[in-house]
Amino acid sequence: MKVRELRELTDDELRVRMDQARRELFNLRMQKSTAQVEKPSRIRELRRDTARMMTIRTERKRGAK
Repeated sequence: MKVRELRELTDDELRVRMDQARRELFNLRMQKSTAQVEKPSRIRELRRDTARMMTIRTERKRGAK
C-alpha cells in the first residue's frame, strides 16, 4: 500500500488496517512454519506496510501536541 493512500485514511481506518495486516502477518508466519505459504514475498510486504502505518500514527500523535 502506498504512503499517500495511508495518509488519506482516518485514525480509525488506519487502526483497522493495521489490525488486519497484523492478523494476516501472523497467519502467514504460521503457514511459513509448516511450509505451506504460497507467497513468501507477502510477509515482507506486510511487515513494511505495518511499519508505514506505525510511522504515520506516530507522526499524527506528535503533530497533535
